[in-house]
Amino acid sequence: MATRLVQIAMKAQDDSALGRFWAEALGWGIASEEPGVTNLEPEGVTYPDPSAIYIDILAVPDPKTVKNRVHVDLATTSTAHQADLVTRLQALGATPADVGQGDVPWTVLADPEGNEFCVLEPREIYRDTGPMAAVVVDCADPRAMARFWGEAMDWTVHKVTDDQAVLRSAEGVGPYLEFLRTPDEKTGWNRVHLDLRPYPGDDQAAEVARLRGFGATDLDIGQGDVPWTVLADPEGNEFCVLTPL
Repeated sequence: MATRLVQIAMKAQDDSALGRFWAEALGWGIASEEPGVTNLEPEGVTYPDPSAIYIDILAVPDPKTVKNRVHVDLATTSTAHQADLVTRLQALGATPADVGQGDVPWTVLADPEGNEFCVLEPREIYRDTGPMAAVVVDCADPRAMARFWGEAMDWTVHKVTDDQAVLRSAEGVGPYLEFLRTPDEKTGWNRVHLDLRPYPGDDQAAEVARLRGFGATDLDIGQGDVPWTVLADPEGNEFCVLTPL
């Protein structure tokens, strides 16, 4: 048994407006499965597909108040592409963001609801990821995160150091999942979280039990009676285990 990372869920006060921004940023299609939920996916790809980490934007009443512990990195193919992308994103409503990055070759922006993201300089490792290079999670212990998430999913662990852990789909396609050591402590619910999905024919309850065995804990965030299960990883990051598909 195994799960795979299929999407990230992003909270927003205006899911439709934020969905339009990210659809334009990524060049993806946009749809709404129900009021208050906006789905983003690459054109011509059938969900779920390992070549992409999809985005669900969920309407919530509360505004963003602290730096996100989960963010998206965007890939570029040249310095000119990076500069053009930054200009285009700012025209769409992105603003420069200072998260203490200092003098770095990538550009940190915030989307219209304040969610931080990075437009990376060209890097060979991201040449085949598509527009989204990586989903990045702040953490205290990348090695511990690599152990948990390496067991939780069938993704391949590519790199583990004291400062960074890097995973990617076992099929060698799509964005990376990266855990970066930071000194910041987690406060409150994450505004962006990971969604895992078991494979067709697997048992959701059995997968949840397996994840608990690796250190996941049950979490009540007011979700009520829903078909997915909300858990937290060993550092308290919320994630959802969806139904098999």
